[in-house]
Amino acid sequence: MEIRNIAIIAHVDHGKTTLTDALMRQTGMNDGSVSMDSNDLEKERGITIYSKNTSVFYRETKINIVDTPGHADFSSEVERILRSIDCVLLLVDAQEGPMPQTKFVLKKSLELGLKPIVVINKIDKPAARCEAVAEMVYELFLDLGATDEQLDFPVIYGAAKKGFAKRNLSDESDSLSPLLDLILEHVRPASNPELETKQLLAQPFNLAYDNFLGRLAICRVYQGKIKAAQTVFIENLSGETRQRKTTKLFTFKGISRQEVTEAVAGDIVMVAGLSDIYIGETIAEAAEQSPLPAIKIDEPTISLNFLINNSPFAGREGKFVTNRQIKERLEKELEVNVGLKIDFSETNSYKVFGRGELHIAILLENLRRENYELQVSQPQVIIREENGVKLEPYEEITIDIPEAQTGVVMEKISKRKGRLEDMRNHNGQARLIFEIPTRGLLGYRNEFVVDTRGEGILCTHFAGFKPYAGEIEKSHLGSMVSMMTGKALAFSLWNLQDRGSLYIAPNVEVYEGMVIGNVTKGNDMTVNPIKGKQLTNVRASGSDEAIILTPPLELSLERALSVMNEDEYLEITPKNIRLRKQFLTENDRVRSKR
Repeated sequence: MEIRNIAIIAHVDHGKTTLTDALMRQTGMNDGSVSMDSNDLEKERGITIYSKNTSVFYRETKINIVDTPGHADFSSEVERILRSIDCVLLLVDAQEGPMPQTKFVLKKSLELGLKPIVVINKIDKPAARCEAVAEMVYELFLDLGATDEQLDFPVIYGAAKKGFAKRNLSDESDSLSPLLDLILEHVRPASNPELETKQLLAQPFNLAYDNFLGRLAICRVYQGKIKAAQTVFIENLSGETRQRKTTKLFTFKGISRQEVTEAVAGDIVMVAGLSDIYIGETIAEAAEQSPLPAIKIDEPTISLNFLINNSPFAGREGKFVTNRQIKERLEKELEVNVGLKIDFSETNSYKVFGRGELHIAILLENLRRENYELQVSQPQVIIREENGVKLEPYEEITIDIPEAQTGVVMEKISKRKGRLEDMRNHNGQARLIFEIPTRGLLGYRNEFVVDTRGEGILCTHFAGFKPYAGEIEKSHLGSMVSMMTGKALAFSLWNLQDRGSLYIAPNVEVYEGMVIGNVTKGNDMTVNPIKGKQLTNVRASGSDEAIILTPPLELSLERALSVMNEDEYLEITPKNIRLRKQFLTENDRVRSKR
């Protein structure tokens, strides 16, 4: 049986997972009840976080498909996958056109010499502009330095949600067969009888974990055959070789895994038994074989400290609260989360390095759901030095907003050291492209939502380390800090809500040093949220005013990470997210500032 290996790449929300689900439905691999987004967080947020493998069978050909994440914080997943496949389907929204992540993933695939198939998706949208978007994609290929061969890419139009694709806009079609036929025509076969006779060479591009089998390596077999219970040699990135034995092998059939005794060159396979395997290492049949080129993963851009929870409410809700339990869980996370790095040298806290606020927030959300309780410090960007020059991470941000709101957005971003790279207007909408230090972007998303009244779209992608931009002035909000422990009362909160935004509702338990809201003025303010109304037996017309409270600003993990100040911790428990001062009492805070 012939094998084809493809990956589906696109910007977030352009329809990668919908297309993969539709391909599985059409080829009978899925009845429509199962989606590729199987993780609870993926279902809730509607985004892909972890790349997934599936395979479909069409005209006696096995097509291995890798569904990749579209969000910039998970781009380390995409980079590795592109090395293991032979072609990419580049999905572009027929209305939005190419977006930042489209540019990022396309650049990576062109550098590897891949020849993409362009799928213009969502052509059923009322505002779809298929020909204009096809032209924009062609310009993007030119900008990224595509070769003449890569510029001769096939374009196919479709609507993944409705399950149809067509080569020309005038064609009639009610299925995805034109796309599957194009894949068979355009993608070279990965299987080759000549390669099967050579010595085994395979490389893991992803890791998975099984409670019974331990670490699983998801590999592309480049030549030879890999078998269950086979002795293999693993060569690491520094050239050292170690001997191991495989225990079980699985290939993909739909989204379920199927146990096999051997897999041949060109296939994508899951290998159990290699407990210390890592991404990018080479699995070989003999120790003297030369290794495959290593897979490089982009560096993290932000860091923060993970500590045990020592607040007055510690240990009330969580099941796993000790230092040792948090350390063991973080070590397990390193098994599969490749964009993450952790420094375990400190005894009381662990420094975690990640790709962005969302990357860290997803990890924290998973810990919460597994009944862990911990605190984290404010995220800081990673600054490094090369040849005596101080470098910091930069992001390229693309903003789509109504033209009337461009002034306020440009003013805010230029204050944060952002530089306008490009500006285009179309049908009353403006698209602005900026380059900005990651420091300037931290905490800006919430302001952006308010400034654009929720009508703006902000997308980012990592643009590399560049010279330090100097001090950045940000609009600093002070914190409203509780001076008492007890239950917050509506009467007290009613008096406090004019000073800023509250994070809590009445009847919520608070403790001394807990941050219950922000102060517009910029200075911290110590308040008493548990003070009740003075009751007397004298009635007066002015004393019985109706208490009307503005709904509180609920703290989600991403919002809390972006609004917290440097002298605060974020307390994370299975049921609550609280902001608190590092020093709980007023006296301790004053003493620490001296």
